[in-house]
Amino acid sequence: MDVVAIYTGIEKTIQVNAGVIVLENPSGFPRNETNLYLISQRGEILWKAEKPELGTCFSRVKLNEDGDTFSAYTLSGHACELDLRTGKLISFTRIQ
Repeated sequence: MDVVAIYTGIEKTIQVNAGVIVLENPSGFPRNETNLYLISQRGEILWKAEKPELGTCFSRVKLNEDGDTFSAYTLSGHACELDLRTGKLISFTRIQ
């Protein structure tokens, strides 16, 4: 599936059953938006990841072994666990 970035370049994609998780480059990305989202096989955005802090962007993402969650890290020093089905925060902590 061809994935096209919304605002900046694509840093990483992860194929999952529901589609493709996309992490866009945070440099130049609008701070009021989230640069981590899930695109369906038909190219629709199914969810945008909930951020722990409004002005931050995600910098890394990885799928967790349980298959139901994924981990993401922000430029502001947050380690986050998110729900794969909804993109909603399950938990987060500040690591800096």
